[in-house]
Parts: sequence; structure tokens; C-alpha cells
Amino acid sequence: MPAGSIVVLGGGGFVGRHIVSKIVAQGYRVVVPTRRREAVKHLIVLPTVDVVEEDIHDPKVLERLFEGCEAVVNVVGIINESRQNTFDRVHVELTRKTIAACHAARVPRLLHMSALGASQDAPSRYLRSKAGAEAMVAASGLKWTVFRPSVIFGNDDSFLNMFARLARLAPVVALAAPKARFQPVYVADVAECFVRAINDEITFGGRYDLCGPKVYTLQELVAYVGEVSGAVRPILPLGPAMSAALAGVLAHLPGRILTPDNLASMRKDNVCDCPFPAVFDLSPAALESVAPSYLSPAAQRSPFDRYRAESGR
Repeated sequence: MPAGSIVVLGGGGFVGRHIVSKIVAQGYRVVVPTRRREAVKHLIVLPTVDVVEEDIHDPKVLERLFEGCEAVVNVVGIINESRQNTFDRVHVELTRKTIAACHAARVPRLLHMSALGASQDAPSRYLRSKAGAEAMVAASGLKWTVFRPSVIFGNDDSFLNMFARLARLAPVVALAAPKARFQPVYVADVAECFVRAINDEITFGGRYDLCGPKVYTLQELVAYVGEVSGAVRPILPLGPAMSAALAGVLAHLPGRILTPDNLASMRKDNVCDCPFPAVFDLSPAALESVAPSYLSPAAQRSPFDRYRAESGR
């Protein structure tokens, strides 16, 4: 068994739980802090995983959690703000506290989740906050690695599943930013990159853009989801003015499926300008090889298909 333990901040989330499962398979002890242990009970059954109820925004808590750890993985992130959880608090301030706690606890290794397109002059506050966190990680003096994925797909994702639900409910899908471009990457591939990087010195100080093998417009993705889910619907592509109006309305509805800041992010193509990083020695899965396993009508009826999609089998 590898020495030490690894703390995964955000380990109960969509990407985090895949990372935790893969780290456990490597023989590590994993600590997953959460505000509500019951919310991540699916991780409790994994061997060598400690799920602990803690406030990760408390610097003293982070220092205590990190004591004796070999590495810290930070995949905490939000795409929409609330009154309490702003982009600055969740992306920037938490990263600052994480870095400080790593130094205080003498943890040398930090793996950090950013976002494709993050930059200081990005069109959205979400992407600018991700860039701010990246800059702090790069200046931390730790053995750091940053991952910058495109939109991530997989069972229980918040992207393709959202459009599948809309297609089932609406006779017509009014689509903002229909020409926005994405290069979706499979959650299991993202998690695998994190795990392979933990002890790989080649990745120290590296930033890696992670994309799948194919580029799609948003309209193409929504049409594909409709076909796979058995809910083909006419798509009404909206121009810039109507897209902005729709985002303004949806931002105030439950679920907030589109906000003005989300729309601003889509003004920047979410695609990679380079191949999948060779250092990780894997070929990213195609969307078409995975999505039917959790979006198709048969998969919606079968818990076994959902389990296979979740486990990457």
C-alpha cells in the first residue's frame, strides 16, 4: 500500500467521487471532508475511505485534516453563485486557505481542478475566478498540478442530463448560445488523470487541458441528447439578444439552469487546441460510447445500467 493518505476536497461531488474510487483502488487511505456525512454515504462503504463532517472553509480545520497527508486534491467548484457561496469564496478564498494549510501541515503535493478557458480576461466571473485560483496554485511553491477540463459528462452529470430532462418536459427546446462549442470529456478519464499524476514527477508544475475526441456545438449536443434519450424535440436557436433575455429569466427560477454568467462563459469556445496530454497514456472516451449507458430510455429504467455508467465499466 502506498504510504500516507490523501485528502480530497469536494470528494463527494460528481468528479470527486470518481477520483476517490480510483485513489482507493491504488491502496491509499482517503479522507473526504463534508458538511453532511449522510449526503456522501455512497463513499462510506469504500474501504480505506474516511468521510468526516467538517467545515473546509475553516483554515484550522484544513490544517488538522492535512496533518500527515501525502497529497491534497481540490475539486471543489460551483457554476452558479448563491448569497453564501460566491465564486470568490469557493474558488479563490478556499484555494488560498488550502495552500496555506498545505504549507502549515507540510503537505508537499497539491492537485487542483480549474476549468478550460480560465483566464484573467475571460468573459465570465466564473472563468476569471478559476484563473485567480490557478495563479495562486502556480505561485504556491508546492509540487502542484492543475487540470483544466472542458465540460465533463458521465452518469449524474449536470450538463447532458439537464438537456435530457428538458427534452422530456418541453415540446420545443429554446436554446441560448446554440453555436457555442464544447469538447466534452468523460468523468472517468478526468479522474484517471488525477490519480496517475499523484506521484508522477513529470506532472509537477504542469497545467493540462483535458478534452474528449470530438468538438460539438451546443445545438448538436442537445440534438444528440434528444435522440439518445428518445425525446427528439424541435430546437429553437436563439440569437444573442434573446439568449440574454432567456438567461435573465432562468437565473431567477428554481434550478437556475442558465444565468447571464453561464452565457458569458459560452462566448469563449470550450475546446482544446492540443491533443489529450500524452503523459497520462490514455485515449479519452467518445461521448457516443458512454452517453447511451445513462441517457437512453432503457438505462433510465435499469439500475444496473446506471451502475455500469457510474463505475465506468
